[in-house]
Amino acid sequence: MIPQLVVREGPETARTRLPAPGQLDVWLVRRPRLETAAELLDLSELDDAERRRTASFVRPTDGITYASAHVALRRLLGVYLGLAPRAVPFVREPCPGCGKPHGRPAVAHPDPPLHFSLAHSHGVAVVAVAATVLGADVERLPRDETVEVCAPALHPGEQQELAGLPVEERRELFGRMWTRKEAYLKALGTGLSRDPGQDYLGADRRRRPSGWTLLDLPSGPRHNAAVAVLGGPPERVTVRWVPPTALYAGGTVDLDADGMTTHERDWGA
Repeated sequence: MIPQLVVREGPETARTRLPAPGQLDVWLVRRPRLETAAELLDLSELDDAERRRTASFVRPTDGITYASAHVALRRLLGVYLGLAPRAVPFVREPCPGCGKPHGRPAVAHPDPPLHFSLAHSHGVAVVAVAATVLGADVERLPRDETVEVCAPALHPGEQQELAGLPVEERRELFGRMWTRKEAYLKALGTGLSRDPGQDYLGADRRRRPSGWTLLDLPSGPRHNAAVAVLGGPPERVTVRWVPPTALYAGGTVDLDADGMTTHERDWGA
C-alpha cells in the first residue's frame, strides 16, 4: 500500500522517530514522469553538490531519478531525526581500507544511532533505515550481455549455480546475486573496490558471510532489490512505496503509514 501524503506546517518535526533495535524500514521511490517532475519536483532542499549532480546527467530521466532519490532521502531522514530536510547532518564514515573519511555515507549519529543506505537504478530508488549498519541496492534486471561479461567475476560457488541454467533463469539468478553483493559491499563500506568474487552471496544462506543477514526485497517486476544488515535477521521489516506527491513542494512521508510488514520468521533465516 502506498503511504499517505502528510503536509506539515513547520520545517521541523516535533520529535525524533528513530527505528527501534530489530526494526528495518525500506522505502521504495519511483521516478515521477518527466513532464511532472520538471514542474513539481522540489529541489530546494538539496545542497549545491546534489543540484550540480542532478544537472550533470546526459539523460534527463537519470537526473530525475537521482534528484527524486535524494529528495526522498532528505525528507525521510528529516522525519526520523526531527529536522528540516536540508538540515540533515550528512557525514562520511572512515574508509575500511585507508581510514580516510570517504567510506559509507552516514548521518552524525544520534543516540541511539540511525543508519541508512540509498541506491537508485533506472527509475527506482531504495532507502533503507535501521539502528544498525546496513547496505541497500536496487538494480534493473540485467541484459544477457551484462551476465556474460560480469559472471566470470563472481564467487566460484555463484558461478556454479549459474552454470547450465536456461538464459532467462540465469539472468534472474544473476540479478539477485549481484544486487545482494552490491548491498553487502556497500554495508562493508568498500563498494566494488573489494573483489566481487571474494564473497559468496548465492542461494545457500549457510555459505553467506557470517554475522550478516541478506534480504531480497520486493521492488516491482523490472528490478531486484536487496538489503544487507549487520547481525541476525531483523525482527520486523516494513516495505513501503513513497508516492510521487511526497517529493513535491510541501510534501513529506508518514512513518506510520501502512506498508508490507513481515517478521523474522517470514525470511526463512
